[in-house]
Amino acid sequence: MTIQDFMDLTGASLVTPEADLSREITCGYSCDLLSWVMSHGAAGMAWITVQTHMNVLAVATLMDMAAVIAPEGISFEQDVVDKAQEEGIALLQSPKTAYTLCGMMYAAGVKGD
Repeated sequence: MTIQDFMDLTGASLVTPEADLSREITCGYSCDLLSWVMSHGAAGMAWITVQTHMNVLAVATLMDMAAVIAPEGISFEQDVVDKAQEEGIALLQSPKTAYTLCGMMYAAGVKGD
């Protein structure tokens, strides 16, 4: 599934307009504890988290993740958006819960790591 496919499936909106929407999402994850994500993250991952600060981007960049998704209408600050664009990490927002987004990805064939 590509980032564009994920957006089409879930109705999520893109926050980083320069992101490569053709990038493959190879697995999904939902967690808010950064150290846990650092030990369980993977390249190509779509990470759903309520955390929206700069340290989230550090983890996503370190792990070469495809996207970070903020559920429940949570917004990213502009400095985080700017840094995500610089690092090539797609930021998405969705009004849906993390649980719903994970279920939709799983049903579409994106499994956990």
